[in-house]
Amino acid sequence: MKIMDCTLRDGANVVGNGFSPELTRMMVEGLIRSNIHIIEMGNAKGLGATEKGSPAPISDAAYLDLIHPYLSGADIGMFLNAKRYEPENVAMAADKGISFLRIGADAGDGAKTYPVIEDVKKHGITARYSLMKAYLLSPDALAEEAAQLEAHGLDEITIMDSAGTMLSQDAGQYVKALKDRLHIPVGFHCHNNLGLSTANALAAYENGVDVLDCGLLGMARSAGNLPTEMAVALMHRKGEAGEVDLYQLLNFEDQELIPAMEKEGYHTPIKPKDLILGYSGAHSSFMSTFRKVAEECGVGLYPLIVETSKINRKNPGEELMREVAARLQAKGAST
Repeated sequence: MKIMDCTLRDGANVVGNGFSPELTRMMVEGLIRSNIHIIEMGNAKGLGATEKGSPAPISDAAYLDLIHPYLSGADIGMFLNAKRYEPENVAMAADKGISFLRIGADAGDGAKTYPVIEDVKKHGITARYSLMKAYLLSPDALAEEAAQLEAHGLDEITIMDSAGTMLSQDAGQYVKALKDRLHIPVGFHCHNNLGLSTANALAAYENGVDVLDCGLLGMARSAGNLPTEMAVALMHRKGEAGEVDLYQLLNFEDQELIPAMEKEGYHTPIKPKDLILGYSGAHSSFMSTFRKVAEECGVGLYPLIVETSKINRKNPGEELMREVAARLQAKGAST
């Protein structure tokens, strides 16, 4: 099970059509340090959107130049709405070494994208695909369209709950229908308009989804997306995505991303400290003592909470916290 972070594309809707070079670089580096290596970035409306009247702070070419130094350590690509397809843009992206293009079209319009898929593949670029507004078709009809798209060379396909309208049973049914028909990886992109992004992500996982789309701090269009940190925490609870460093990710958000985004007027509803309480089962009434012990002992707050909670979630005392802190110090767990 893999995590695809879409903050630098879908999340850019919270600031306009794209993040600044400084924020883009910060997030790419933070994600890579956390071992999240599939990243969608660029203009929120996709490759070629600037020429169609939706400009971002910098051009597509400038975004690709910016991320070029990171391509050796991550799978970084852009969205391409099939309505904005121009052959010269695909060629430019290929020349600049892009890892993938994720072609997007509304469910039911797949046949119109066959030439786009063929062009992307011709340039040696991985072809991902977004079945936008997937709920426009029944699960079986969507699976039929997906099978036809696979036959035209797709490498991966994503079910997009673009309006956040699916219930959990819907998410599960769509994923199962595609998994039963396809041989390529299936992803799920769950918006949070009904407050169900995490529940739908779990339903998708339980029905065999291969990739979960998400956004740092839940950043995305409208009501937001499945938060990346939440996706990682949930998958760790399920024994998945073990390569991702949750503590590193939460520290990055706490120390760098949240302060930067608050300056942009964006405030995350669930802070890292609250997420780690849910992840570990520790009650918030013990937070002040956890903070005190972490600071005095020089260990990371998040591992201290998690490791202490493995021993006592009911009433963890300061003495126990200090014993755990000593063990963490011996292991070098200072973050």
